[in-house]
Amino acid sequence: MKKFFGGTLLLALMFSFPLPTKAEVSVNIGFSLPMPPAIGFHAPPRLVVLPNTDIYVDPEADVDIFFNDGWWWRPYRGEWYRSRDYNSGWTHNRRPPSFYNAVPRHWRDDYREHKWKGHQWNPERRDHREVQKNWNHWKEDKHREKNKNWGVQKARQNQYEGRQSPKEERRKNNKPDQHNRNDKHNKNKKHGNH
Repeated sequence: MKKFFGGTLLLALMFSFPLPTKAEVSVNIGFSLPMPPAIGFHAPPRLVVLPNTDIYVDPEADVDIFFNDGWWWRPYRGEWYRSRDYNSGWTHNRRPPSFYNAVPRHWRDDYREHKWKGHQWNPERRDHREVQKNWNHWKEDKHREKNKNWGVQKARQNQYEGRQSPKEERRKNNKPDQHNRNDKHNKNKKHGNH
């Protein structure tokens, strides 16, 4: 009983007369972001590449999911997550991916209507394993540009929009200028050379 009374008295004195020590207070208010749920794929993703990019999408998924430079990306509740696997291992990313600005807002509508910027679009679907295995090689090799595999009709002509293609410029430059021909004709006429 004496020990109990002594301990109580000591505690009371400690709280009544604070010791002149430097008090340090640490408050840690932490919260964690909810991880996105698994995507309910009906089958493993079959991807299409958005024209003139290296951004792959699954047009059949119920949510936006992108594959770019070896990573899967997805937005969830205003935050961005990435993973090496399309259906697990998601980690929070502080910023949207840099490629996201190149993704047209209505790409799903374009896919459904088979149109890309007003032209017929028949994208080639690829198995996710094939894309994951070959994306780097395809990007370095400019595989899509060389093989015109974006599936957009008249894609080669559109790259010269607003200017002439090199072939048209060559044709124009090889054609004699009407103005120069008339000058030559007038000089010959002046000098009596017909």
